[in-house]
Amino acid sequence: MSESAPAAVERVYRADRARMLAALIRVLGDFELAEDALQEACALALRKWAAVPDDPVAWLLTAARNSAIDRLRRARLGREKLAAIGVRSEEVPMSDFSDRRLLEVGDERLSLIFTCCHPALAEPARVALTLQAVVGLTAGQIARTFLIGEATLAQRLVRAKRKIRDAGITLEVPPDHLLPERLAGVLAVVYLIFTQGYTAAAGSPEHTALRQEAIRLGKLVATLMPDEPEALGLVAVLLLHDSRAAARHDGEGDVVLLEDQDRARWDRAEIAEALGLLDRALRHGEPGPYQVQAAIAALHAQAPSAELTDWAGIAGLYTRLLELTPSPVVALNHAVAVAMARGPADGLALIDRIDGLEHYHLMHAARADLLRRLDRRAEAATAYRRAHELAHTPADRRFLARRLLDLDALDPGETP
Repeated sequence: MSESAPAAVERVYRADRARMLAALIRVLGDFELAEDALQEACALALRKWAAVPDDPVAWLLTAARNSAIDRLRRARLGREKLAAIGVRSEEVPMSDFSDRRLLEVGDERLSLIFTCCHPALAEPARVALTLQAVVGLTAGQIARTFLIGEATLAQRLVRAKRKIRDAGITLEVPPDHLLPERLAGVLAVVYLIFTQGYTAAAGSPEHTALRQEAIRLGKLVATLMPDEPEALGLVAVLLLHDSRAAARHDGEGDVVLLEDQDRARWDRAEIAEALGLLDRALRHGEPGPYQVQAAIAALHAQAPSAELTDWAGIAGLYTRLLELTPSPVVALNHAVAVAMARGPADGLALIDRIDGLEHYHLMHAARADLLRRLDRRAEAATAYRRAHELAHTPADRRFLARRLLDLDALDPGETP
């Protein structure tokens, strides 16, 4: 049975969206125009494809280019830009965007990341724009990542795209001497791409694909900058977290806490690769935030059991991470490590000093767990309820509902 047009368009769009968008931005020089043209090309494909073309990427790129030119012809002020695009389209022919051609012009997604991370853009805009352009996340998904309103995030994206257009920022991996000024933004984006996949619902398309894409992009950056220890540290921390992926959910897709995971299911090859990268990074003697995070993950990975984990060492590393990158989330992780090393009362005292996480479900869940361990059951139930209200994934909500049931505190009419 042949593939339907809607299924084919969705498959190609999901697999090749980033590189098609990058190719269009390179030719058109306009982020918003490229996005609109690609959407129009997909809509045209839904109407035209009786059978899937031999090269659907080339078909969509050609249709998108034609759509953009038609739009500029209709625009009263589009003539000068149309002339400029006419010159550039001869340099990068839209009719020749086969897989081989895309490889010849370099990794388009990496170029797109470096464009989105241009120093002319504010750092929050760099990260948000890359999450939308490279990963394809919606404004709502990105807003939840930043813990801000969707309307605020949407305005940030629009301003960033227009800044790229108006400043004439080109789509390219910058020369070696400009790489360092882009590195922090690029690494932050790669990390957030991984996080989005890591926290996605088990079994969803994003759960594995985004993690793998982040690791691939991280390795590309590390290859591009082999003497940059933070790039090595980033890849190490991604591999260490990814090594536990198979054990983080049970057969029903429910959350399995780190302390309860079957360590035999951890990917020892990924752990070994990560430890080698971390060792290489630390030899530079410049331990930055990603190297410290990798060192924390390494202590978890090397512990034979939850009981034998070096929690004092982990708490000490989080203290160092707080010095390097102070943030409410790092402070929360530090508090949890202190609770494991010194007791729940000490950890709870630290959590109760943190500001800015009122709408972060993991803060309420961590607080609830410490209250439960202190046998303050009514307070624990209140905190679990708040965490349950704020949780985004069904697996997290089911886990928190089970915790409430364990406290005999779930109302009869309340469901996970």
